[in-house]
Amino acid sequence: MKLLLVSVATVVAALAGLGLWLWTPDKSRRELEAKYLVAPTDLVEIAGVQLHIRDSGRKDAPTLILLHGFGSSLQTWQPWAEALSPDFRVIRFDMPGAGLSAADTSGDYSDARRMEVLSATMDHYGIAKASLIGNSMGGKLAWKFAAAHPERVDRLVLVSPDGFASPGQQYNQRESVPSMVRLMRYALPKPLLKMNLVPAYGDPDRLTDQIVTRYHDLLLAPGAREAMIAVMEQTELVEPGPLLQNIKAPTLLLWGEKDAMIPLANANDYLKSLPDSRLVVLPGLGHVPHEEAPSTSILSLKAFLAGR
Repeated sequence: MKLLLVSVATVVAALAGLGLWLWTPDKSRRELEAKYLVAPTDLVEIAGVQLHIRDSGRKDAPTLILLHGFGSSLQTWQPWAEALSPDFRVIRFDMPGAGLSAADTSGDYSDARRMEVLSATMDHYGIAKASLIGNSMGGKLAWKFAAAHPERVDRLVLVSPDGFASPGQQYNQRESVPSMVRLMRYALPKPLLKMNLVPAYGDPDRLTDQIVTRYHDLLLAPGAREAMIAVMEQTELVEPGPLLQNIKAPTLLLWGEKDAMIPLANANDYLKSLPDSRLVVLPGLGHVPHEEAPSTSILSLKAFLAGR
């Protein structure tokens, strides 16, 4: 009996230790802003949401708006933003409920709501027309906005965009969010997050601890994990073909050859539907080429923006 009690106590202690390791509380907004907010003026109230926005570059130049992907933040664009700022006005913002942007009090995280926020952001800064650059979920937002508001989009750059159904997915139907995913409200240890980030890179060695720490920190912002779950709950894919045909802007598709998140094969679906599009495949890179190899992935982008 004594041995049994010792064994039970050992198991309980191990489970308690595991629970303590998994338990991941929010970080305070003050702590996160001290680390990731450049200036207090970068927090701007737009469309009823406090957004974290960076507005850099030349105010008298054509405007680029950079839209990050699911679970990411405006920092993902930092190298590209720095390289583009001498020739363009560069605006990037954290989506509602992501990064340092507050959760949307409406609770609406649909594509329609995100397009409303994007439109309001352009209005806030007096931008009638801009070129949109979007990655993954941000790519889907970019092309949907270009289809709905062709008069407001000059050029369109889609970096491994979301939109077409992957095997097992269906259009016009919301997917259920697994219970294990919902547990991330309480448990999101950094090593487990890194395991989920590695597939986004063609070369995992390029995923630095600094990048993993940034993702981890900002996912622990108050309300961020609840917002991510809400985004998944409200995601409903719509057949892209008819919408893509409404796009008037010249379009560049940038796709990492080793993208393990959204397959390179999806690029052909876009090429078939977009009237004025071209594809550049980036050898050896994954789902976030702007983050993995910014200096090489930006070359085709610069040529496209220059009209070449």
